[in-house]
Amino acid sequence: MDVPPALDARPTEAPAMASLDELRLTVLGVTILNVTKSRGIELLENVFRQNQARAHSVFFVNANVLNLACGDPAYRAVLQGSDFVFADGTGIRWAARLQGVRLADNLVGTDFTPALFSATAGRGYSYFLLGGDENTVVQAAGYAQDRFPGWRLAGYHHGFLKDDSHNAAALEKINAARPHVLLVGMGNPLQERWIAANQSRLRAPVCLAIGGLFDYWAGNVSRAPQWIRRIGHEWIWRLYQQPFDKARRYLIGNPLFLWRIFRTRHARN
Repeated sequence: MDVPPALDARPTEAPAMASLDELRLTVLGVTILNVTKSRGIELLENVFRQNQARAHSVFFVNANVLNLACGDPAYRAVLQGSDFVFADGTGIRWAARLQGVRLADNLVGTDFTPALFSATAGRGYSYFLLGGDENTVVQAAGYAQDRFPGWRLAGYHHGFLKDDSHNAAALEKINAARPHVLLVGMGNPLQERWIAANQSRLRAPVCLAIGGLFDYWAGNVSRAPQWIRRIGHEWIWRLYQQPFDKARRYLIGNPLFLWRIFRTRHARN
């Protein structure tokens, strides 16, 4: 079994990110790395293997995330400060096409995480779950252990960090576990803000902001059929399942996002 060096080993020299030749594009003020799923997995495994001392943030941006960022410059700065920002969803694909760019892949966090675990199984890596309520995170952890035996569950903690003492306790538990990947499922924009605020104190090479993944793993909600996911319209399934929770996000947010990207394109012309 190919086992990586211990996390407290001396880090090797980091790869020069400037050497990446993938096209980056900017959508509504946020720069996105345009890579395939396999290349994204390779980039993150490089971070595992080098055991760099600092935590690297990984965000997935879709139309809703960029709508939130348009109304909140501080949140947009958090996204811009991330180590890796991947494209998620049809809205980003449309925005890219308006710039004459074809996205290499649709990197949805709920699909990317299982793909990462499957592609790198049996190499000694571990993960920690942070988010959801106590029952959800326990159920999600049990699912992950059964589904991904090639990775080790290092621990889990609910996401209701009400004050500094709760946050400190969660950080202590994460850092004691020393996972290779911290999965943070608190929803947007809380999860990205939390990672950015605590990044300097985290002892996990990679911090993935994975949205509602724990709800799927715990069985609280179901994924859309594969054919709907393949064409990039899982939002329709989510709206069907949670009409009251998601109506504003999709029925108002999606047209607003389209208006914003068309307005931006017109302003450039």
